[in-house]
Amino acid sequence: MKIKQPKARNDLGWRLRLYLARRARARSKATFIGITGSSGKTTAGSLLGHILAGHGSVYTQVLANTMKLLVSTLSRRMRKSGKTDYVVFEAAAFGPGTMKPMAELLRPDVAVVTMVRLEHRASFKTLENVAHEKSALVAALEPGGFAMLYADDPHVLGMALVSDCRAVTFGTSEQADYRVSDIEAAYPRRLRFSLHWRGGVLNIETPFPGAHFWLPTVAAAATALELGVPAQIVKDRTATFQPLENRGQVLAPAGGPHFIVDAAKAPWHSLTLAFDMVARSTFGRKRIVLGQLSDFAGSNSKYAYAYSSAREIADQVIYAGDHAHRSRASQSDRDSGRFIELRTAKEVSDYVAQTAQPDELILIKSSSSLHLERVALAWTHNVQCWVSVCGKTEGCEQCGLYEVPFEQHREFVAQKKLKRRKHRLLRLISR
Repeated sequence: MKIKQPKARNDLGWRLRLYLARRARARSKATFIGITGSSGKTTAGSLLGHILAGHGSVYTQVLANTMKLLVSTLSRRMRKSGKTDYVVFEAAAFGPGTMKPMAELLRPDVAVVTMVRLEHRASFKTLENVAHEKSALVAALEPGGFAMLYADDPHVLGMALVSDCRAVTFGTSEQADYRVSDIEAAYPRRLRFSLHWRGGVLNIETPFPGAHFWLPTVAAAATALELGVPAQIVKDRTATFQPLENRGQVLAPAGGPHFIVDAAKAPWHSLTLAFDMVARSTFGRKRIVLGQLSDFAGSNSKYAYAYSSAREIADQVIYAGDHAHRSRASQSDRDSGRFIELRTAKEVSDYVAQTAQPDELILIKSSSSLHLERVALAWTHNVQCWVSVCGKTEGCEQCGLYEVPFEQHREFVAQKKLKRRKHRLLRLISR
């Protein structure tokens, strides 16, 4: 019996938190917005939260997008947050059956779907399975709500059939309710475009370095407009948004190169978008640092094709990580320095520091496992954590410990907690 007690206590605790979460959702008067999609959902959710903050009170939860975090958001934060006009929640599907429980707990008034691509390939196997899983968010819409769907993707557009609620569409299609045109971006010139809707034409300027960011930007802008946010607020708030770390983030240290850091994830479909961003840039010298690809860790052909594509665009391609040998780069490319094969983030950082030019553009593209963002951070911070594999999925800036050697992390965190406890105790005593 003693062996089973901890599990029983955990189950009871989970049921209690789930009950509190459901009660908090039922009592809340906020407009709940769920955002999903194979790519772009984090950016769309963050930007939408930023836009809505100019119109009312908003709580935004992105990146931490699991059922556990949704329960925590509702049962703890929402009960203590007071009056909230909007709740924006990024919902991710990690395998079959993972979206429905979140969607049914969230009970969204608005469901936003960016795109359907084949990620988590081992779990989903087909695009149809991905679409079916993500459609659960639309199926869970509250009466009177609406779905904001990407019109250019038939798998997303088909989700209009899973709910009786109205569907609103966005995209480049002539039939889209929010139609995009005149998309322009050539770094250092940032993304701009025209958005056509029933209220007229809105010319939007953004802080994003690549043209492909139009999709999450429009998803957010169109949703805000559909919710009644004035067009001028949508335009102004979009222009002042700060892109998230590691997701097309621009870092331009004084006297150094310009980095575009896209090191949070690297699904296959995103490579061409990132490479196109570099190709369109007006910078004279261009380099690409490639790390690990998502879902294709052991694929020789994928790594080889990625190198050949990057080679057509960049003056130099640097492969990093344990799969760098899969590039099939020619001996002449290796001898000339067109291709560089390195293993660790520290080696890449040292090499870039030795060879960088102030007038060059460097794209860092990888899944999060290698934390290649440290290559750019080292130009403005004293990065001390250079462990090859730390096991953390969050980025280094979110972790906040990149200036502390990895072996000291646990002690450092413990000391910070102790200081906070002492500070709280002193405040209580002084009252």
